[in-house]
Amino acid sequence: MEQRLLGRTGVSVSPLCLGAMMFGPWGNDDRADATRIIHRALDAGITFVDTADVYSGGISEEIVGEAIRGRRDDVVLATKFFMPMGDDPNQRGGSRRWIMREVEASLRRLNTDHIDLYQVHRPSPDTDVEETLGALTDLVRQGKVRYIGSSSYSGSQIVEAQWASRARHLERFVTEQPPYSILVRGIEQDVLPTTQRYGMGTLTYSPLSGGWLSGRWRKGAGASPTSSARPSARFDMSSPANQRKLDAVEELAQLADQAGMSLIELAIAFVLHHPGVTSAIVGPRTMEQLESYLPAADIRLSTDVLDRIDEIVAPGVTINPDDTSYGAAELAPAARRR
Repeated sequence: MEQRLLGRTGVSVSPLCLGAMMFGPWGNDDRADATRIIHRALDAGITFVDTADVYSGGISEEIVGEAIRGRRDDVVLATKFFMPMGDDPNQRGGSRRWIMREVEASLRRLNTDHIDLYQVHRPSPDTDVEETLGALTDLVRQGKVRYIGSSSYSGSQIVEAQWASRARHLERFVTEQPPYSILVRGIEQDVLPTTQRYGMGTLTYSPLSGGWLSGRWRKGAGASPTSSARPSARFDMSSPANQRKLDAVEELAQLADQAGMSLIELAIAFVLHHPGVTSAIVGPRTMEQLESYLPAADIRLSTDVLDRIDEIVAPGVTINPDDTSYGAAELAPAARRR
């Protein structure tokens, strides 16, 4: 598998990043099977693994740590913090107090003495970005973290963080982790141009748009999927926005068939084609799913196929606004009332 530079860090990573969210009770609770999937990914040439403290309450990190034992130096290991890890309001967020505590827990679960890429899972409207960057800078200087990154930051939040780093002589975010797929193209307008201007690596998540581009749900296939992990607004098949998504999926499936590839391969290859994208995070629950993702790393989409994708879903468009990860705080009633 080819390797790509992670922004301007000088570090090379695979174009497919193994996402570990489905390892543990949230997905595959068979630790032995999850370990086999991780080993298969590494054997296939994937060198980049991404997890988070919150995934299955830390169990995902434990599984990853055990699976890469003996192969740690061959893996660029990324994890994240920010999401609630308990009922205590101080067991979450981007404060120095929490970061310094939680990094130790992640290091223990991952069975390692350092994290290659430590990422803020979400921006915090309640925490000064300099507070977060200051704590992360100390972790880099202590050798516990090699690089730091952000996730689901808007273009303006990325710029604010970069300027804060420059003004206060702090470590800067060298990566951003945004959502990106054929159905969710909003980051093309602002986030991707911003990360490119700052020379950041971009590892995108949900290239299959939460399963929409896996072929799992098709027009006329029946009821909406039910899961406590899936917000109903994103998977309510009766909504007009999701009906438009179903129409787009039908056209994309036909295009993939005409191009001689699966819909999954088309979807992942599309994400990897953008010059601002370093790696696409794929999060298999089963070995079969992993095997269906791997060929996409070697697919090069023709101009004709890319043009047709743009006709089906225009550049910069997110068909269903509920699929975006941005504006949750800014658009809350208390923030927008006049």
